[in-house]
Amino acid sequence: MQYHVNGELVPESEATVSVLDRGFMYGDAAFETLRVYGGDPFEWAAHRDRLGRTAEALGFADALPDDLRERVDETLAANDLTEAYCKVSVSRGVQPGKLTPGPEVDPTVVVIVKPLPRGGRDGERPWDGPATVQTVRTRRVPDEAVPADTKSHNYLNGILGRLELRRSAGDGTPADECLLRDTDGNLAEGATSNLFFVTENGLRTPSAELDLLPGVTRDIVMDLARDEGFPVETGAYSLDALRNADEAFLTNSTWEIRPIETVDGMGVGAGPMTKLLQRLYDERVEARHY
Repeated sequence: MQYHVNGELVPESEATVSVLDRGFMYGDAAFETLRVYGGDPFEWAAHRDRLGRTAEALGFADALPDDLRERVDETLAANDLTEAYCKVSVSRGVQPGKLTPGPEVDPTVVVIVKPLPRGGRDGERPWDGPATVQTVRTRRVPDEAVPADTKSHNYLNGILGRLELRRSAGDGTPADECLLRDTDGNLAEGATSNLFFVTENGLRTPSAELDLLPGVTRDIVMDLARDEGFPVETGAYSLDALRNADEAFLTNSTWEIRPIETVDGMGVGAGPMTKLLQRLYDERVEARHY
């Protein structure tokens, strides 16, 4: 594999950053993960805008390179990939080892890719099966502490949640995703996913006003549901609301729409709305990229 590091394509074995890079030292960096279908990044504008918002929150929005899309295209071409996972990272760059950042920013910009199956109507799901989900004691970091709508390199919150899954599984197989709640006990999100569930009243998902990162795929799913005339509600929900749901699924750029098989061992599963939204999502990808 070849990756893009600071404007140059380099072999994977040489794709390194400085030990003084603030992304390495403090998690002082922004990133986006996206799918590539048919050679083009899906919803590039939405991902690029969110990357800019995160960089702005961290105080280095002006450091984002104007040719970021070109670097993505070059990385895909160098690896002969048209179906891929792509991660774009921009850190504040190399600075002296002190917590307070300096005013001058020379960013470190990295693009990595790896192959994924074809998407769309004739595509293959990138996951092995419906997800098993388990709630954890780790709570979502409050927005008052770290802005919840930023996507930074500091992912300790999600890592701690995933480690809980490993510990609770013992010698067994851990759940596929942990489910984080906010400090008030409301459902928030997975470590790397947004949550949806279906009741007799329609589609439900935790509100973006709670402590969560509203995903690009989350927005698409809500648009698809509204276009079909389905009621879509965002709000504050308890764990019981999910456990009693008729259907439930997770969303992110890589998984797209992944049904939830169980929550804390209790069966939920897919259903007609989940399957319809999957089909509509596949059709949108097909129309735009194939």
